[in-house]
Parts: sequence; C-alpha cells; structure tokens
Amino acid sequence: MSSSIEVKRLNSQDLGFKETLLSSLSLPTADDVAIDTAVVKILSAVKEQGDSSVLAYTKQFDRLNVSSVSDLEIPRQDLECTYSALANEQKNALDIAAKRVRAYHERQKSETGCHSWEYEEADGTRLGQKVTPLDRVGIYVPGGKAAYPSSVLMNAIPAKVAGVAEVIMVVPTPDGARNSLVLAAAYLAGVDRVFTIGGAQAVAALAYGTNTIPAVDKIVGPGNAYVAAAKRRVFGTVGIDMIAGPSEILILCDGSSNPAWIAMDLFSQAEHDEQAQSILLCPDAGFIAQVQESIDRLLPEMPRANVIETSLTKRALLIQVQDMNEACDIANAIAAEHLEICAEDPRKWAEKIRHAGAIFMGNYTSESLGDYCAGPNHVLPTARTARFSSPLGVYDFIKRSSMIEVSEAGAQTLGRAASTLAHGEGLQAHARAAEMRVSKSYGNYD
Repeated sequence: MSSSIEVKRLNSQDLGFKETLLSSLSLPTADDVAIDTAVVKILSAVKEQGDSSVLAYTKQFDRLNVSSVSDLEIPRQDLECTYSALANEQKNALDIAAKRVRAYHERQKSETGCHSWEYEEADGTRLGQKVTPLDRVGIYVPGGKAAYPSSVLMNAIPAKVAGVAEVIMVVPTPDGARNSLVLAAAYLAGVDRVFTIGGAQAVAALAYGTNTIPAVDKIVGPGNAYVAAAKRRVFGTVGIDMIAGPSEILILCDGSSNPAWIAMDLFSQAEHDEQAQSILLCPDAGFIAQVQESIDRLLPEMPRANVIETSLTKRALLIQVQDMNEACDIANAIAAEHLEICAEDPRKWAEKIRHAGAIFMGNYTSESLGDYCAGPNHVLPTARTARFSSPLGVYDFIKRSSMIEVSEAGAQTLGRAASTLAHGEGLQAHARAAEMRVSKSYGNYD
C-alpha cells in the first residue's frame, strides 16, 4: 500500500467536466456477457432439475457436500438458540437496530398509502383500492467476503410489517461457515425459513421452486454480479426489488466539517468492495486538501486498507465546485445511493436535492448510522437509478387491486360514455357489454 493515495481531483470549471464526471460514474461492462451466460445455464438447470442442481452448485461454489437440500435448512429453533447465545453487547445492538427499523416501517405503513380505501359517489357507485400483502417473499443475504446481519433486518422487517405470511431467507455459507449475527438477525426479524444456499442457484430456487424450497412471489436483497444478473433474468416470473450495483456515497461539504470525519465517511463505502464509489463535492480547495491529507494518514489504520485503496484510486473523486448551489445541481445529476450533507445549514441544501436514495443531514449523521440502526431502510437505488426509484419499504411488499362497484344509476351514465369510447376504438363487444346495462330507453339489448 502506498503512503499517498492517488484520488482523482476534478474542478467543476474544467473544460469537459460534465463528460468526465459522467464517464467516471459508469462501470466497465466487459464481464457482463460471460456472467449472463453462466447465469442462464444455472437458472435453466435449477428450473429443470430442482433440488439436484441446487445441491450440485452448492457443492461446486460453497464446497458443501450434503445429501439433500433439507440438510441446508436451519430450523427456526436453532436461530433462536443462536440469538440467545450472543454476547450481551451484540444482542443489545441487534435489538436496538431491529426495534428502530420496525418502528420506522410501521410509521411508513401508516403514512404512505399502504392501506385499503374506498369512497361512494352520489349515485351509489363505490370505488376504491384493496391493499394486500404478498403471500411469500424470498430475501437474499450476501455471505462470503463479509456477513451482513443488517441486510436481514432491512429486508425481512418491512416484509413482516407489510403482513407477508412467509419470508424465506437464503444465505451462502462457504465451507459451512455460519455467521451468528446473521442467524440471530433472522430470528429477530421473524424470518420463517432459512436455507444456506447462495448465488444464482439460490435465486433460481426461489423463483421456480424445488421439491424442498417453495417458489416465492418476490425476491429482494443485494448480492454479487451473478445474483444481480439472475434477478434480472427471473423478473416477470417473480417480482424483484431492484438491480443493485456497487455501493456509493456522495458528500456535499461546505468546508465547516472535520476533514477526518469526511475521510472516514468516504472509507465507509470504499471498504465494501473495489468497485464502490466515494465522491466529495466542496467549494473549499483548502478543505479538500485537508481531506486528502486525512485519507493518507488514516488509511494505514484500516483493516480493509487494500480494498479501500483500490476503490479510492479507481473510482473516488474529490471535486471542487463554485459553491453549494452548484454542488446541489451536480448531486442531482449524480443521483447517489447515499448523500451526506455536512454543512452548517444542511436542511437548506437538502431542499434543493431531488435525486438521492437517502439523505444524511448534518455533521453528526454519518452514513453508517443509516446502514445499521437509524431506522430507514438501507436497501437503496444505485447507479443513478435514484432518479426514478426509491428505497426498499413496506410498499414493496404489498400490491394494490382496484375496487369498482357500479350502481344501476351509475351504469346509465358510465355505460353511455363507455359505449361511445368503445365504438371509437372499434371494440363492439366492449360497447355492447356496457349498453346492455343501460335502461331500455337507450335501446333494446337483451
């Protein structure tokens, strides 16, 4: 590891800045075809051969050699025992996080149209919307390089708050290594069944079902490139939450913050993996230099220093802007997953933000608090998709059915309008169906 980290510096006034910025946000796609080809093969095998293919791929990729998929299921009582055996500090931390995530999503359910409603018109026609939870949901929890109990809470709790009857979790356990915090989180979140499988084969099993693993209605949760490709492929057979890319953080800073805090916040995303992206927007060139100095000083202390350095040198940006107004404009163009506003008046600048997965306001609101225990969901849109999509929430685990009950009086008015429009579209059966319910004075349609 070098003593000075080469983080790319940009200035918003440089010629071609916009083009350079946009190109820096994109990821290489050279491996996409190879990944997709491998995923198609796995999906097809699991769809056709079920449990036997799941076992074969689990042996191949996770080095687990068992005789049946049922051997890969962890009984719920084992989850409870794992939770009970945790050290008090770990147990308390999970309890706090689960309580806050549940409270936030219960409030979200009451505030964001997640309930049925109906109204009656003057002629007795009744219109409304029926909201029902999904029957069964699958959640994918990453394993391998790192374990994420927080992902269990963030995916399973809103599903349960929504009223999903059965939540099935899949998590890879390479070489049989199980993470106690992940299993304890599954117990706290109310996960119904847990299978120690991962990769595209786990996505296929959830989407198509096998003799042991029931098919679900929707698959949520992050994973590697193979998991993302598999989710993209099975969409339509099941619902999915989103196609998540590498993690991102964008920090808007007016120069009034502690530069070491900003450096560490940049690290907090860079340590996820080498493709993660960390960006700072600041009008103060001197402060940017202080952040760079903090990066160089603090990085050698980090256990995942090599991953952080690779991420920072390949994808990080330190950008000098004219002022905070311009920083907000650039932030809206980036549409980052995580957006921190470290400034003296963060809410002033937050009002100017239109596109971000989550907005963290003020110097004491580190993005890591949102990852674990603040309450809002940490499953967020990446790769500029915050321009048109939202964080995972209770609303992702419900569906809406339109409710229509037309009265006899209402059919007289609506029937005439529908008949006219249907004839205009050349759909005579549509018109006739409406006309037959209109009174005899309109015509004899018996």
